[in-house]
Parts: sequence; C-alpha cells; structure tokens
Amino acid sequence: MNIRLILIALLFFPAMLSWAQGSKGFIKVANTQFERDSAPYYFIGANYWYGMNLGATTTGGNRERLQQELDQLKQLGVTNLRIMAGSEGPDTEPHRAKPSLQPSPGKYNAQVLEGLDYLLAEMAKRDMTAVVVLNNFWEWSGGMGQYVSWATGDTIPYAPPAGTSSWDDFQRFSASFYNNKKATKLYRKHLNFIINRENKINGIKYKNDPTVMAWQLGNEPRGYNNKETYRKWVHETAGYIKKLDKNHLVSIGSEGNTSSHHAGNDFYEDHQSKNIDYATMHIWIQNWGWFDPHKAAETMPGAVEKATAYLNEHVAAAQRLNKPVVLEEFGVARDNETFATGTPTDARDAFYRRIFEAVYNQAKAGKPIAGANFWAYSGAGRPAAAEGGNYWKVGDNLLGDPPHEKQGWYSVFDSDASTLAIIQKYAELMQRLQAKAEAAAE
Repeated sequence: MNIRLILIALLFFPAMLSWAQGSKGFIKVANTQFERDSAPYYFIGANYWYGMNLGATTTGGNRERLQQELDQLKQLGVTNLRIMAGSEGPDTEPHRAKPSLQPSPGKYNAQVLEGLDYLLAEMAKRDMTAVVVLNNFWEWSGGMGQYVSWATGDTIPYAPPAGTSSWDDFQRFSASFYNNKKATKLYRKHLNFIINRENKINGIKYKNDPTVMAWQLGNEPRGYNNKETYRKWVHETAGYIKKLDKNHLVSIGSEGNTSSHHAGNDFYEDHQSKNIDYATMHIWIQNWGWFDPHKAAETMPGAVEKATAYLNEHVAAAQRLNKPVVLEEFGVARDNETFATGTPTDARDAFYRRIFEAVYNQAKAGKPIAGANFWAYSGAGRPAAAEGGNYWKVGDNLLGDPPHEKQGWYSVFDSDASTLAIIQKYAELMQRLQAKAEAAAE
C-alpha cells in the first residue's frame, strides 16, 4: 500500500470504526425485556464509577490499570458497567471525587473528559455496554447539591464525614434541586454537552454509540420532601434526553422503595413516565439496618429474606408497569466489617450467591428482570492504609468505595477469588439463558 492510500485509510478510520460498532445495534426494550439486534439481552454487571477518572491522563489516571480491569471483568463474563459521566467541582470541597469532570458551571476538565472517551472506547473493544450516570443525589461527586450551590450561592450542609449537618438537612438541600430553575438549567446544559459529545478516541458521537446502553438521570435521586416536583423533573428531563438522542434508553437510577418512607420514593409511581424505559432498584442490607457484619450468623438469614422479598416486590411492580427492571446496586462488607484485601468474605459470598440466584431464577422464569450489577469492582486498587478503612484522598488508588465512605468497605478486589468465582458462575448462567432465548427466537 502506498503512502497516499495509507493516509486515506487513516482519514476514514473513525468513520469505518463507527460503522462497525454501529452494526452491533442499540439495546432496546420490548415490553418487559431488553433486546439487542432483536435477540434477548441478559447480563451480570458491575458498578465502576471511577472508570472515567482512571482513563484520564491526569492525577489518578492509569490507563494500563483500566485496560487490565476491563479484561478481568470481561473474562468473568461481566458485560455491563454502570459508570459516572458527571462530577462537579470545585475540587477544594471535602470527600469528593477529584479531579472533577466539571470544576465550575460549563467548564470541563479536558483530561477527565478524554478519560471518559477512553473508557467508552475500551469498553467498545470488549463488546461491553455502559449505563451512564449523569448526576448524583449524594455529595461525593458534587451532584445536585453542587448545582443548587452554584445556582444560589448557598453553602452545602454536608453530613459527616464531610461536615457536621444532619443527613436530613443535606437531603432537603439536595432535593431542592428539582424546583430550582437555575440549577436544573445548568444540569440540562451538561446533558446537552455530554450526549452530543464526539469521542476523541474513536470519532463516534456518544448519542450514536451502541456501547451506551442507557442514560441515567442520576445516582439514587430521592423525592424526599419534594415528591411531586421530583416526578415532574423525572418525566421532563427524560423527555429532554429523548429529544437529544433517539437511540438510547433512559432510566432514573432509583433505589426503589428503600427501607424508609422518608426517602420520598415510590417505585411504581416514580417509574410511570412514558419517557423512562426501564426501572431500577438497589438493595443495601447493611445500610438499611437489616444486617450486622459483626453478628453475621444471627442477622444474615433475616437480611436475605428481606432482600429477596424486596426483589420480588419490585419485579412484580415492574410487571405491572410493563417495563424491565435491573438490580443495579447491591453489596455488603467483608466478614466482621474488615476493609483490607486477604480478609475473609464468607458472609458476602453467601449474600452474593443468594441474590444472583434469585435474579437468575426470576429471569429464567420470564419475569421482567434481566440484569444485576454488584457494588463495586475495585480491581487492582488497594486502600492507602494496609488495614483499609481510611477515607480517600487525592493520590490514593481509586476504589469502588466513593470518597465519603471508608475505603475497602464494599470493594470487590481482583484477589477476592471466592467472590469472583460466584460472579463468573452467574454470568455464565445468564449468558446461557441468553443463548437459549436467542436459539428459541430463530
């Protein structure tokens, strides 16, 4: 091939790559099931919020580690990752993911942004799909509270460990986002910017990239004391995304009904909007007071019973909604709530096994659940303190535990062989279920 032909090939490579990836097809919803290229789509996935920062060429970035961890996950059969595409500054705030993607309104950190490009491009190479989270109810990535602070100039009332306010005060402040026109306008500008972005690695616009399974309005948005405004915001914001992008699914990122009515969530009502394509739920047996890792033998049976009932309740509600549902967050601490690698994970393994089995059995029975994402993969990362339990600071390894949580708490490391074996087993079972459904559809 002469030099001229080589130059022509390089010129058109991004377009050819776009065509090749586009041929895989976007994930769609058909009644209560996911489909890709007219075939059923099932998955076991992971939460991998820090992937954008790991892909960056700035503080915290490590592309070699990112490639290694994506390869590990792919080998396990994990095909779907829930990732962040929204973190807000300023980077002087405590217990935040840093460096942030958007340090100030409308101003982006180019290196972190290209880290997101790199993450999506590497996922595409491995035929993985992404649920892209665009905002956060909680403080650890800035999120709704930061948008409100930008709009009003008010100081965010942080709860511990970042501050001394109560969680009630913080949630009230964060939930004021929904009816703050300036804050929601700033957020819509972010949506427009991200969805219309062209990936600098492969030349594909995000809205045209089948690597993206869905856009997600936020991480665990809660109605709290603002329920009606919250539901209106869900409907209108999802509709705005659909005007920008006709290809992708839209979900809320909801926990579901949670363990407390104070959250202001109603799974069935919150997911009524025609602009929301599928439902989500999270299960946190320790956070919700159902399980005590220091009394595992006594509390795990009851916790599993409550978790299974919660799962079944939400699957039944999804059936009434005629929409699929994904269990997109669940996790539990290591035995006796230790944090370091090498410590036992017997209780966690038992819980993972029961939850994955429940999801698999529901999917096998044709119920409207086709995926589950554990929280969270930390791969080759390790807590800064040998025994773990420290809070994250700039320069520490990025882990699946956000900066406001003790590092190593819910992390699944690449050395957790017993947990990884359970994940791999159920990933294989879900893949067999998909293959069986594909064969039946032919």
